[in-house]
Amino acid sequence: MTNNGVGNTQLMDPEHILKEDLRLDFGAKVADLGCGSMAYFTIAAAKIVGNDGLVYAVDIQKEVLSSVESKAKLEGLLNIRTVWSNLELAGATKVPEEMNYVFLNTVLFQNTEHQKLFQEAYRLLKTGSKLLVVEWVPQNTAIGPAVEKRLSAEKVKQYASALGLKLEKEFTAGPYHYGLIFIK
Repeated sequence: MTNNGVGNTQLMDPEHILKEDLRLDFGAKVADLGCGSMAYFTIAAAKIVGNDGLVYAVDIQKEVLSSVESKAKLEGLLNIRTVWSNLELAGATKVPEEMNYVFLNTVLFQNTEHQKLFQEAYRLLKTGSKLLVVEWVPQNTAIGPAVEKRLSAEKVKQYASALGLKLEKEFTAGPYHYGLIFIK
C-alpha cells in the first residue's frame, strides 16, 4: 500500500471501513492482497476477527512481509500469516481457497493486469463471501498517484461484473478514496 509519505489513517479509517461498511465478522478468514508495509487493513482486520479468525497478508515484496510480521509481533497479533505472491499470476496465491473476505486496497493503480488481480481475488473467495476494493478517486488530489494510473469506480465495477461479482455497496472511503463491496 503506498501512502506517499502521509499516514494512511489520516487518509482513511481502516477500522471504520471494516466494521461499519464491510461488517467484518469475528472469526472470519481474510486475504489482504497487496497488503503493503504499513499493513493498515491487515492489522485492523486481525484485531476485528480475533484469535478465532485468520488474516493472510499477501504481497510481492518480501521486505514488506517482514515489516508486516514485525508489526503483528509488536501488536501481539498471532492471527496474521504472511504470503509472498505475484497477484498478477492466476493461482499463484498460496492461501486456502475458503476466504470470507478478500481486500484489494489501493493496489490497482500499482498494477497493469487488473483483470488478473480480480480473478485471483475471486478464486480465493467462497460463494457468498465479499470482496472489498478501496482505490484513489480518479481525479487530481493533493496527494496520491498520477491520475492516469487511477481506476474509476465504473472500471472496477466492470472488472468485478465480468466475473459475476455483484455490487453490494459503494461508499466514500476518505477524502481521496472510494470503496466498493462485492459479493461472490
